[in-house]
Amino acid sequence: MKCLLMANGKYGDITAYYGLADRADLVICADGGANYAYQMGVLPDYIIGDLDSIRPEVREYFNKQQVIFKAYPPAKDFTDTQLALETAEDLGADEIIFVGTLGGRLDHTLANLYSCIETVRKGKKVSHFGSDVTIYLVNSQVRLKGRTGDLVSIIALTEKATGINISNFAYPLQDAVLYQDKPYAVSNRMLSDTAEIRVKKGIIAVFHYQ
Repeated sequence: MKCLLMANGKYGDITAYYGLADRADLVICADGGANYAYQMGVLPDYIIGDLDSIRPEVREYFNKQQVIFKAYPPAKDFTDTQLALETAEDLGADEIIFVGTLGGRLDHTLANLYSCIETVRKGKKVSHFGSDVTIYLVNSQVRLKGRTGDLVSIIALTEKATGINISNFAYPLQDAVLYQDKPYAVSNRMLSDTAEIRVKKGIIAVFHYQ
């Protein structure tokens, strides 16, 4: 089951997100992510969080649409996005596409990426989609579709990632090892409209700028 998870971060060009909800089986908003769903005409299945960022008129509208709200106290041990992710997993999502999780505050962006490590270890597909970049969290392989010349960077999220092989890139990597504290595999270029990245052990973040 594919889940679209809408957070309350930076979106940029809002038109870049049109159609994502139509291809999802489940839509979950983390608090103020509901404001963007309202703007895009998306009807979420759940709205989750302490609900301090959702606009009153948006909350009233989705209440009338009988959207399920799961409210939490402001003083809590998890972010609204983490709570939304937990709900997505509990409902059986095996692919989760995040939006509104990139840009803005760097600490939020990093927290959103690292929060997904355990989800990837469980064998679920995770990506963070932005108006100018998509970040894939990978522990096996990913096939990129884009254009010749697209910029791609690879960063280890775990302490190290081994057995990294890439194809159709300007700078090849063969059975390479990436370390979390030595991120050298940045600013590569695709040599065709498709490219592939494989990793044997560990988790990497693949940044695809389109």
